Amino acid sequence: MKIVFMGTPDFAVPCLAALNKICDVAAVITQPDKKRGRGQKLTPSPVKAFALDKGLNILQPPKIKMPDAVEELRRLKPDIIIVTAFGQLLSQAILDIPPKGCINVHASLLPKYRGAAPIHWSIIRGEKLTGVTTMYMNAGLDTGDMLLSQSVEITDNMTTEELHDQLMAAGADILIKTIRQIEAGTITRRKQDDSISSYSPMLDDAVCRIDWTKPARDIHNLVRGLNSWPVAYAILNGQKMKIWRTALSEITSDALPGEIIKITPNGFLTAAGSGVIEILELQAPNKKRMSAKAYINGHKLQLPLRFE
Repeated sequence: MKIVFMGTPDFAVPCLAALNKICDVAAVITQPDKKRGRGQKLTPSPVKAFALDKGLNILQPPKIKMPDAVEELRRLKPDIIIVTAFGQLLSQAILDIPPKGCINVHASLLPKYRGAAPIHWSIIRGEKLTGVTTMYMNAGLDTGDMLLSQSVEITDNMTTEELHDQLMAAGADILIKTIRQIEAGTITRRKQDDSISSYSPMLDDAVCRIDWTKPARDIHNLVRGLNSWPVAYAILNGQKMKIWRTALSEITSDALPGEIIKITPNGFLTAAGSGVIEILELQAPNKKRMSAKAYINGHKLQLPLRFE
């Protein structure tokens, strides 16, 4: 089939790579280059970098809903449009262009975790299972008819970065199966049950700050759910400390939430609203990420200390 692919980050690259082997990729549409790093150099998205390497036709409209962009899509006459972590919403005018519809690859088991950050929130909320779902797109936010899905287990200490990589591979696999079934005319559509749906909102500073009054397990889930971006944090001695890695402790304590109750060979045992959590890896302002052990060795810490 003749396709147009829309995607931007690393997550979308395996999907494009797999499609490029079995489809006629008429165009790759990705977000405009962004300034990155200390030098603020314009840098292409991972999808654009792949497309350049493969000599594919690349389009980067600032807004995909702009009349010129819509007209260009009509001119390309794709059989189907594939969207994977593109970063822009499609208008109804675009959804109506391809005769075989617009297919989205979404990193959750829909209808759970619709929205912008499903991988992060599945870990933050303590889920044990997630996955990838392909669906026909409609005007709603991740509300279209589901096609195929593939499950991925979330282990107790898995981070968003680790889960991302597993779902990235699963997404390419399930997309190719979906395309094959569409070509064969055997695909089955399933309506989403709105009564069991959930939403995964954008991540902001309020989400990232650790609330020490919450249970230790909730804090542990937050830390691993925000690793490797945007990273959970807490305030210690007036400094914003990024918290990269933690572990649950079997120790009990009646100390105030956020109070460091013991400095261990590996980190800080810290009281939560219920339970105790050990901080194993952190990052001080303008410093590199390091083990808590290395931080302890480089600082003369004296108790009592308490995270705000």
